[in-house]
Amino acid sequence: MKKKGMLNSHISKLLSDLGHTDQIVIADAGLPVPEGVKKIDVALTSGTPSFIEVLNALIDDMVIEEVTLAQEIKVDNTEKHKQVKELINDTPITYVTHEQFKSLSKQAKAIIRTGETTPYANCILRSGVFF
Repeated sequence: MKKKGMLNSHISKLLSDLGHTDQIVIADAGLPVPEGVKKIDVALTSGTPSFIEVLNALIDDMVIEEVTLAQEIKVDNTEKHKQVKELINDTPITYVTHEQFKSLSKQAKAIIRTGETTPYANCILRSGVFF
């Protein structure tokens, strides 16, 4: 058994298999999962686990070179937007429309579905390298 880090075996394997520029999505409970993209469903109940809890866990275990958010989060979910910016520090953020976000999610290695039930609480994490 792992001593620390990501304990979810599906997410741990996903992180181990990522290469430079591969992408994963952390999604709220309502984001559609495109056909052919693996879904890792960690949702338990409405709000559990939250988008921020899952993002925080991934930040601890993943080299992230860029984060993509729907531009609508700036107005329609200001609290989550603020929390994301605080968590990712200086990591660059790209903003796209929510429709573009859904289209981009088709390229993801996987979508991690959370129990989050607030609008636009989704992000795409692009994998970096530690060297």
